[in-house]
Parts: sequence; structure tokens; C-alpha cells
Amino acid sequence: MKQLVNTIMGLAFFFILGSARPICLFTDSNTIIIDKLEIEILGNSTVGKFNCSNSFTFKDTIYLNSNSRNSLKSEISMNNFECGNRIMNKDLKTTVKAATFPKSTVTITNIKPFGSNYKCSLNFRITDKILSYQNLVLKNNKEFLDGNVAVNFSDIGLEPPTKMGGIIKVKDEFVIHFSLHKL
Repeated sequence: MKQLVNTIMGLAFFFILGSARPICLFTDSNTIIIDKLEIEILGNSTVGKFNCSNSFTFKDTIYLNSNSRNSLKSEISMNNFECGNRIMNKDLKTTVKAATFPKSTVTITNIKPFGSNYKCSLNFRITDKILSYQNLVLKNNKEFLDGNVAVNFSDIGLEPPTKMGGIIKVKDEFVIHFSLHKL
């Protein structure tokens, strides 16, 4: 009986500790562990501002002083963006041709310290176009790294959406804001 109680308590203890987040006593300033990626599309129209976002679990590690693993690459489902209402969700999917191009790709490479922040190279593949940015600053916050990229619909061969015979027009320029949440 005593052995059974010890076994049950041992299993309970194992399950409790097994699901606990590890405590790191030694932090390595050359390693950044990412556990979530968030992308926002911010823009303006003739009737106001809009914000479409997509957030998903993304596990990866950045090794700052390493040539072998100093990059991140993720596919982003264009069908999972949330714009606040069903009509705007549909308009975004139509505009970015989500039926033809259901996934976009973000690739961040060459991540280097830049003061208290970081600089990197960034490639976005949206539809069949690739946008490349060099020396993009990633702001280093306690909980995440984040950056912004200004894009025009015309840069990626798309037309800004219009509604009601052109009364409501989305401006050509929009901002892609991304956050890499740290563990």
C-alpha cells in the first residue's frame, strides 16, 4: 500500500513539475527564444483607420553570434487575419488574393545587436511578390522584438479596395507591424 501511495504521489509530482515552465538561472545574452509571432496590417481609408491582425504560436531560437542559426522563417495564413468584422475580413482576403495565395512568408535574417535594439534583413513574400528590407531595426522590449514596414499596395501589384462605387477608398500605403514574442 505504501508503495502504491508513493507511486501515485511521484506521478502527481512529475505531472506538476513536468508542466511547469523551467526556471533559467543563467540568461545568455546571445540567445533569444521566440514563442509567438504577431502580424498586424495597419492602414487608413476615407472613413477611418483599420487594423487586421494574425497571431500564432511560433517556436524558434535566435543565436546572435552564430552564422548557422541567426534567422527565422514562418508561413502566415492569409485566411486567419482578423479585421474586426466579417465584411472587412472578406475584403482583406479578396484584396490579397488569399484563394490563390493562401500563405505568405516572412524571413528575418542577419540579426545583429544595434545598441539596445537589433538590426536585421527582412523578406516578405505576399502574393507572388517579395519585398526586401535591409538594416531594419527591431525594437527590443522586455517581452518582444517588434518592427514596422511601410508598404504600398502598388509595390505588391495589388489595388487598394474600394466600396460603394468609390466613396470608400483604402489608401495605397499601409504598415505591416510584426512582433516576435520572447519566452
